[in-house]
Amino acid sequence: MLPWLTAAHEFPPLATALSEPNGLLAVGGDLAPERLLAAYRRGIFPWYSPGEPILWWSPDPRMVLFPAEFKVSRSLGRTLRRGGYEVRLDTAFARVIAACAQTPRRGQHGTWIVPEMQAAYRRLHELGLAHSVETWVDGELVGGLYGIALGRMFYGESMFSWRSDASKIAVAHLARYLERLGFGMVDCQMHTTHLASLGAREIPRDDFIARLDALVAAGPAPGPWPAADASHLWHSAA
Repeated sequence: MLPWLTAAHEFPPLATALSEPNGLLAVGGDLAPERLLAAYRRGIFPWYSPGEPILWWSPDPRMVLFPAEFKVSRSLGRTLRRGGYEVRLDTAFARVIAACAQTPRRGQHGTWIVPEMQAAYRRLHELGLAHSVETWVDGELVGGLYGIALGRMFYGESMFSWRSDASKIAVAHLARYLERLGFGMVDCQMHTTHLASLGAREIPRDDFIARLDALVAAGPAPGPWPAADASHLWHSAA
């Protein structure tokens, strides 16, 4: 039986997570900021479908991206050098998470970014903990991603792309920005071929948690990221 979380209950040990489905740890609880932050600090995240109770996960192995290992394909490199886009940070968080919820995913019916999830992460954004990286073309939002920063750890949640390479442009600038700030790791949660193509790889959960514990212990205080055009982060490093 999976433990059912109440307001007074803490998360169970990660070793009790199921192997099938991989990483399912607990059920219930809420999406209050305190609960979400407690989860992320322990390497746990919520993921569930409409009509389900909140499900909490900590898969083993864990898909991660080390910022310095971000992989630039030949075609993406041409796109980054060509320009014609603008990258902004934290200027349209609500629009980014709504776009992620609306974007169809191969093999998925509906979205796990249900309205209560969107509200919870908008609250974390107001607290300076959740952030968006946005790709703009001619004043139009065409792609982006959002996630949570704790200490020097970033937890990627979702991305969307309405134009070719728009989400990859956002990930490229996120990786460069995090590397400059001394962030050590981006949590990508579970393996996908798309993430692997960008340089993400799987590591054992125990290794992930050991790195996580060190990274969340120190780092910049919560707060908004600089909203000005961040495209120079890539161009100056290219």
